[in-house]
Amino acid sequence: MTKIKFGTDGWRAIIAKDFTEDNVARVSVAVAAWLNQKYKNPTAVIGYDFRFGGKMFAQTVAKVLAKYEIKVLISDCQVSTPAVSLAVVKQFAQIGVMITASHNPPDYNGYKLKGEYGGPLLEDSTKEIETIIHEEHGLILDSLKFEDFIKTGFIKEVDLEELYIKHVYNNFDIEALRKSKFNFAFDAMYGAGQNVMRKLFPDIALLHCENNPSFNGVPPEPLHKNLLELSNFISDSGNIDCGLAVDGDADRIALYDNNGNYINSHLIILILIYYLTEYKKLKGKVVTGFSSSVKIEKLCKKYNIPVQRVHIGFKDICKVMLHDDVLVGGEESGGITCKGHIPERDGIWMGLTIWQFMNETNKNISQIINEVYNITGTFFYSRNDLRIEEKLKKDVIQACKNNSFKQFGELKVQRVETLDGYKYFINENEWLMIRPSGTEPLLRIYAEASSVERVKLFLDEALKAVETFK
Repeated sequence: MTKIKFGTDGWRAIIAKDFTEDNVARVSVAVAAWLNQKYKNPTAVIGYDFRFGGKMFAQTVAKVLAKYEIKVLISDCQVSTPAVSLAVVKQFAQIGVMITASHNPPDYNGYKLKGEYGGPLLEDSTKEIETIIHEEHGLILDSLKFEDFIKTGFIKEVDLEELYIKHVYNNFDIEALRKSKFNFAFDAMYGAGQNVMRKLFPDIALLHCENNPSFNGVPPEPLHKNLLELSNFISDSGNIDCGLAVDGDADRIALYDNNGNYINSHLIILILIYYLTEYKKLKGKVVTGFSSSVKIEKLCKKYNIPVQRVHIGFKDICKVMLHDDVLVGGEESGGITCKGHIPERDGIWMGLTIWQFMNETNKNISQIINEVYNITGTFFYSRNDLRIEEKLKKDVIQACKNNSFKQFGELKVQRVETLDGYKYFINENEWLMIRPSGTEPLLRIYAEASSVERVKLFLDEALKAVETFK
């Protein structure tokens, strides 16, 4: 029996190995039981992206929920995760299910759960569902006919993408962006953001906006190493002012300047804070993950904005947003949201916010970044993902727990923070961090420093420390 466990962002597994129709049904039976226990006559919203088997798995979820008399609204086409989360709110549903493995390689698929507030289902609830996943789903799946449930009204196909697009039009001046003096480019990474952006901006440069479940062999994670075609396209064209990329389910963001230089998520968070405080005069706290830049505190100090650090995983940011007045919530992996939107990561929404910032101020992205740097100072950041044996990973983490690392090469550790992983401060502006991934079999090493060379030094020294345990 496959043990099904929800990580920092849903359950993910390799298609046909553990991510099977039967296992999807097992989870769905538990979701149905949980919904019927918590709510009277509940409604669920279901979506899926361009991954292999997405529609089939989504229909399996729909049939199982409908079998237990839960009303289902299922997307009539591939759709982004933020569109599903928005639809949960707009349709007054009690849960959202998104079939996606987000940024994982193409042999993975996954099962994300969304709460009635339009953000990740909180950990207490996912653990309740986990505990009632049985070894067998107890159903004859072939006897559950999708069309029969449509006839009875328990399943309804809906255009979730159009719902999302209408919401965008209500919050952004899309016509002004279309007529802007700035030229934009968009890279969908073969993911679920492609149709939305094609409809919003039919005349901009669109990359990888086709149906390709293999993602052409490149994991749809918006890191620079996976976006070289976009970077080169911008630098070669000479007339693109800003490039936007999103991951496979369009909830994570990356940006490029007019020279094709990668703008990481830390800087995007800073840009959003700067825009909303300096230009829009909005207030609220900033909530960010443990692995985000320390420059966030420096920028927020200027505007007297409180900063709250939380565990890595957007659900912890969402949890704060449900109770507090949050200006920007964002994490190092590129999942960001801001005031006025649902408590959900949304790569397209954040990209449009920054494009609107450019258009309103008549400043290009490099000018905006320089204004931010004038406050925070420049910084550089990188991350290494190590695919290592489980025993080695455990040995390294145990050494971290034992406070074994007093220095890395010549880099002396001044202090350590352990909210979620092990963050070793070399000084107040430079640090390296060791943490096991919550969604993949990886050990992650992070570093922020004052130069590219020092970031490389930090990562190299941390890697040497890890390798001593082999």
